[in-house]
Amino acid sequence: MLSAKSAEIVEATLPTVGGAIGEITPLFYDTLFADHPELLRDLFNRGNQANGTQQQALAGSIAAFASALIAHPDQRPDAMLARIAQKHVSVGISDDQYRIVRTYLFAAIVEVLGEAVTPEVAAAWDEVYWLMANALIAIEDRLRAETAAAGPGDPADLWRPFTVVARHQETDDVTTYLVRPADGHPVPPARPGQYVSVRATMADGARQIRQYSLSGSADGGLRFTVKRAGAGADGTPAGEVSNHLHDHLRTGDTVELAPPLGDLTLADGAGPVLLASAGIGNTPMTAMLDHLAATGSARTVISVHGDRDQLSHAFRADLDRLTAKLPSAVAHVFYERPLGDWPQERTGLVDLSTVPVPAGTVAYLCGPLPFLRSVRAQLLAAGVPAADIHYEVFGSDLWLGQDA
Repeated sequence: MLSAKSAEIVEATLPTVGGAIGEITPLFYDTLFADHPELLRDLFNRGNQANGTQQQALAGSIAAFASALIAHPDQRPDAMLARIAQKHVSVGISDDQYRIVRTYLFAAIVEVLGEAVTPEVAAAWDEVYWLMANALIAIEDRLRAETAAAGPGDPADLWRPFTVVARHQETDDVTTYLVRPADGHPVPPARPGQYVSVRATMADGARQIRQYSLSGSADGGLRFTVKRAGAGADGTPAGEVSNHLHDHLRTGDTVELAPPLGDLTLADGAGPVLLASAGIGNTPMTAMLDHLAATGSARTVISVHGDRDQLSHAFRADLDRLTAKLPSAVAHVFYERPLGDWPQERTGLVDLSTVPVPAGTVAYLCGPLPFLRSVRAQLLAAGVPAADIHYEVFGSDLWLGQDA
């Protein structure tokens, strides 16, 4: 891991680098995209660049990795690295791009910190960068090899054409697409909880990539669900790709997909399982519940979901139907502003104090970051070990390294 000399320097300079990361990352991205506009056009999420969440995620991951090396010099934060690697493979990050990133990132660090970046400081942080980069490269190479072995075609080509065979409107702003391979080859294998990457060609010719969770089994195809993202009151731009798909992707159209990826997957076992979600975060939870029902699982299954109201609750009927198919399953639904008569104890945000959580429960969470923080804290207070709480945040993961 990190050498003793570099560890001492990184620990001493971490507050300085961390304190300036808010200046470093925007400068890094500005100069990177100025010289490599194709990366913003066809690889990076233009929406996350516009609202700054991608920059925060990069800053958070580097700081979290460096902090983990200092706190636990003999351990590698594999949970954090695995999540990043899954996302990198899903959008087609290549090994050689790590050298490009290193060049522009360190140039930004030097420009912001100036004389504080002595040769010794630069060497120490270079060691941190390559420890992280090489670990990610190794994980990503393995993931690419696994996905290539599981599917047909050129392993170097991530994308395959799929035909939309059905489109279902779940709510006013949530749509599910059923797609099948247009090339006639078998459907790539998927595990409940995973997502697919969708590459859409925009009006300006850019090919933007987004991830959408698989929402259940589909005979001979894949089923993924997209929520239309509107502009936020804080100035956050509307979802470029989600709106494009809602407005233009119809039955009979062809869409490019990458193989299913993601490490929030339902593990085999016989013990109790808790599936907790908020809003569109119930997409992977619906896939897990669908899998449990399809396999006739006898496990104790506790579904917990929070939403604005009944009309905004996607997969509401699926939750009832799948829960009824399982012998030991129960669903708890919370609405912030319920329509009509609704139990008071289920009104408001998700509150696990009224939900029995058996010993030995393994929990899976998906939803906005405030929901994840709240529910994770409630589960820890209920005695569920941190190692048994698994999560996926929709959007940039800004709490990397906090799952130890």
